[in-house]
Amino acid sequence: RRCVQETGRVHGDKQYSQFLMNHSSKFKNQMIPISTQNNKDITYAEYIWIDGSGQNLRSKTMIIRRKITRVEELDWWTYDGSSTEQATTTSSEIFLKPVTMCPDPLRGPNSILVLCEGYLQDKETPALGNFRYICQKVMEEAGIHDPWFGLEQEYFLVKNVGTTGFWPLGWNNGGFPAPQGPYYCSVGLNKAIGRTIPETHMMACLKAGLKFAGINAEVAPSQWEYQIGIAKGIDAGDHLWLSRYLLTRIAENHDVSINLDPKPIKGDWNGSGCHANFSTVETRKSNGMDMIIRNYIPLLEACHKEHISVYGENNEQRLTGKHETASIKEFSFGEASRGTSIRIPSVTLESNSGYFEDRRPASNMDPYLVTAILVDTCCLQSKYQEEIIGAYKKFKEIRKMFDQTSHQSIGQINQQINIKNQQISVSYTHLRAHETGRNLVCRLLLEKKKTQQQQHRTQDFVPFLTTQQFTHL
Repeated sequence: RRCVQETGRVHGDKQYSQFLMNHSSKFKNQMIPISTQNNKDITYAEYIWIDGSGQNLRSKTMIIRRKITRVEELDWWTYDGSSTEQATTTSSEIFLKPVTMCPDPLRGPNSILVLCEGYLQDKETPALGNFRYICQKVMEEAGIHDPWFGLEQEYFLVKNVGTTGFWPLGWNNGGFPAPQGPYYCSVGLNKAIGRTIPETHMMACLKAGLKFAGINAEVAPSQWEYQIGIAKGIDAGDHLWLSRYLLTRIAENHDVSINLDPKPIKGDWNGSGCHANFSTVETRKSNGMDMIIRNYIPLLEACHKEHISVYGENNEQRLTGKHETASIKEFSFGEASRGTSIRIPSVTLESNSGYFEDRRPASNMDPYLVTAILVDTCCLQSKYQEEIIGAYKKFKEIRKMFDQTSHQSIGQINQQINIKNQQISVSYTHLRAHETGRNLVCRLLLEKKKTQQQQHRTQDFVPFLTTQQFTHL
């Protein structure tokens, strides 16, 4: 109830708050009326991080018995990485490093949201799914170029069907509404489906102090978009992840899920992207259009495949050349065109300076990877391209290895790693940030040698990798 009342205050409408109270049995039956205002010496800190999927967020609450004013005052924390697809049970500790914080609009006074990076037990090796450290390095080196971003996050509001399925909110189960056309920026009950959620989300993000720019209904029914920006450097990724967290939490309160798949509904329906609007101090100067056309566009064209490789999963289902997209196979740009890879906005053409829009990133993209590679390509001559792509490629390989054994639990996998009745924990968390697969195998063999006799070591060693994967590496 208190959360709903707080949502009503954020929305600025008492009737709206009462409407939620009257129509949400979930709130009525489960929420406990409490007030953080009575605990002035306590800070409710919600630690948020990206799990091993690279797309989903996790969080837990720390009660701090003092007032927190700066992120540097927050302690590192730990969590069970074996339950987030980032570690094994026998080596499960993942450390959370607080990197930025903002007011928590859901809990209210004395409450903060704390965005964290995940690290292994050495507190130096990034955990699976953490790409922020790369983005931070790129943004610091390119600081002189002052990169600005505007990120357009598209998503579908969906309802659960059964235990594992979903279908867009407002659609009959398994059925389809009227064709696309009347839904974009629409008004009306049968067109702007689920407006309460994006409206509440907008107010919550503003109260949290995020760089939130606006919302609109999108081309497909139950599809919406919001914009983060103008955000500078690393803030673009930080604010998008925090806004995704708030969106998921608010939808959760309405028994609705957020779908970030690039093409959740097959057929003649628009997919979802996360377009990246980008500018630098050079493009914002007088005649900055020349920098875009003569410098940035050729660089982006030369690195098209490299960018696509980190622009989100299953993006080929969306970038077909239809439904306001360009083909994933070819690079293109155009003036005011939404059927190209890069769009040069009309306002940039009129002023001969400004920004351009990269329309290729998928809705499920990691903003740290997208913003990092854009800055690296345009400003740093692709200095960190190999590291950015290599880190994501390694992430996908590890995820693939994990999925291949998904019929087994992590505990069962651990049981297979047995040397002379001695349990040895070998998991993908051992794959360090800049370590190749070959070096991983060599290092594990050396570590194994210390724990077993010289004879029969190869025959007794059963690695985490399958025999075929082990031989290949």
